[in-house]
Amino acid sequence: MPTKILVVDDEPDLELVIRKKFRKKIQEKEFQFDFAQNGVEALEKLQADREIDLVLTDINMPQMDGLTLLAKLHTLNPVLKAVIVSAYGDMKNIRTAMNRGAFDFLTKPIDFEDLEITIHKTLQYVQQIRESLRLQQEKEQAQKKALELELRNRFIREVFGRYLTDEVVASLLESPGGLKLGGEKRRVTILMSDLRGFTSVSERLAPEQVTTIVNRYLGTMVGIIMKYQGTIVEFIGDAILVIFGAPIKRENDAQRAVACAVAMQLAMASVNEQNRREGLPEVEMGIGVNTGEVVVGNIGSHQRTKYGVVGSPVNLTPRIESCTVGGQILISETTLKDAGPILKVGEQMEIQVKGIEKPVALYDLKGIGGEYNLFLPEGEDALFLLTQGIPLRYTLLEGKQVGGTVFEGSLAKLSVREGSLKGGEVRSENPAPPLSNIKIQLTGLQGEEIPGDLYGKVIGKPTEDSRCFSVHFTSLPPKVAMFLQGLLNS
Repeated sequence: MPTKILVVDDEPDLELVIRKKFRKKIQEKEFQFDFAQNGVEALEKLQADREIDLVLTDINMPQMDGLTLLAKLHTLNPVLKAVIVSAYGDMKNIRTAMNRGAFDFLTKPIDFEDLEITIHKTLQYVQQIRESLRLQQEKEQAQKKALELELRNRFIREVFGRYLTDEVVASLLESPGGLKLGGEKRRVTILMSDLRGFTSVSERLAPEQVTTIVNRYLGTMVGIIMKYQGTIVEFIGDAILVIFGAPIKRENDAQRAVACAVAMQLAMASVNEQNRREGLPEVEMGIGVNTGEVVVGNIGSHQRTKYGVVGSPVNLTPRIESCTVGGQILISETTLKDAGPILKVGEQMEIQVKGIEKPVALYDLKGIGGEYNLFLPEGEDALFLLTQGIPLRYTLLEGKQVGGTVFEGSLAKLSVREGSLKGGEVRSENPAPPLSNIKIQLTGLQGEEIPGDLYGKVIGKPTEDSRCFSVHFTSLPPKVAMFLQGLLNS
């Protein structure tokens, strides 16, 4: 590619002379000359062609002289260099030209041998500048890439470091493909845990006690989730949303999720042991596990981004979890199929979910064999028939809201496991539907109202009397517990 040189001079014969003197170099395409009559025309040509390497300019010209043109060249192209070729060779003009960025100054009449040497010297200098700029740009690009890599690594550590194992974080740092920004479809297993009835329990405690219980529970569960390589997506109060299969997918995602759920339930014994030592109430946890196609990725805005998961399987998981009672794990049919025959399940049930046409099958998980070998404690609640039914009123809960209709009935039996009250059997002309949450107000045998609201979930265990339904207590106020314990002792 020829070197482009712009000659700026108002002498009419100069173009012919230059083309003649440099004919060979023009023919060999070493040089390519263009010509302008003054500074204004020169600027137009320079703006139109950014590949011009050198300007040869006179000083005295109409409209815009050469010294004014010199002052504008640097802002137009900092690499571009100019050589003054003028009959005005006094020291003042030379100093002004050099101060305004001229590379050299030649006087007329032109010595073309000297001009050619000057052109080569100037072009060599321009090439050195361009090479320096190229190296500087490469250095800046390398620094930019290093900064981007550091920011990416810092982002991964900040977003995932608290919720993923060191192994997973290291894998993400080593492999950019392990984390696709913006979201991707994945088949994952979703786990959601929640403390059952803790909202009403927390209302009876001091803020410091609530914080102690929640932090102890979350701290224990996070350690287990890390052990089974789950990704904690979110804490929602005392609930935890976890996924298995993103950002790193493994063949045993469903099995690890189920094993994690069982390990979490087993760990509740140590959580409650610490609570008892400190005079704090025991708590129970329910877990729902589901498997399906979701979109995972970084969700949010420039100001706040988090690793999230969206899709109908995500929405279904809390519905599954809401059907549990304390100490229970319910899994979907998709999780059962993905985890395989090493699972041990008990009762099957079906729930109707809004937005899903067919009933959803759920399974009461008892444990997982194989390399995990984790099982929930076996045992049935012992039922005690009360000599006299305890009058009660109950209302259905819709979400966190209490329904308007009040139903009457009586508490006919109490269920106990390992010395602790777990639930009972209610007789009513208006039995509550299975899996519904209810609020119960008990009345003493003398007609006195027992202070404190008792909360429970209707479980699907069959009863001998169609008017009866089984209830698992989710929140048992101290005075109600004392009253019921007195009934058992008598």
